[in-house]
Amino acid sequence: MEQTTKQFRKRNAILACLRGTDVHPSADWVYAQLKPEYPDISLGTVYRNLALFKQQGTIVSLGTVNGVERFDGNTEPHVHFICTKCDSVIDLPQIYVPQSLCSRAAAETGGQVNTCHLTFTGVCRWCHPNENQ
Repeated sequence: MEQTTKQFRKRNAILACLRGTDVHPSADWVYAQLKPEYPDISLGTVYRNLALFKQQGTIVSLGTVNGVERFDGNTEPHVHFICTKCDSVIDLPQIYVPQSLCSRAAAETGGQVNTCHLTFTGVCRWCHPNENQ
């Protein structure tokens, strides 16, 4: 019983960490945030729980950014911008995925679209001024 309680405490902490940030973290970032409070947590525990949350649809994987998988605790449809210089992932809440795009994709494939993720890539405003230097 003690082991199960510890497991769920860590699992809940991992999920709370993801939902409590908008930096779209990697597993390593989540691990580093939780290690001080949960000294016995392992990186493997973080990876296993992230995989479980992805499978359950509790979190979303944004794919890899510069070779590192990034996650989002916000599963509501929204748009992202990924900076190709600093690897930051930024939510763009004022831009919506048009339903017509999902309908068109369904028509093109003859299937059903369950979800759509729209991501822009480029150079963010913090890195952009440095482009000319």
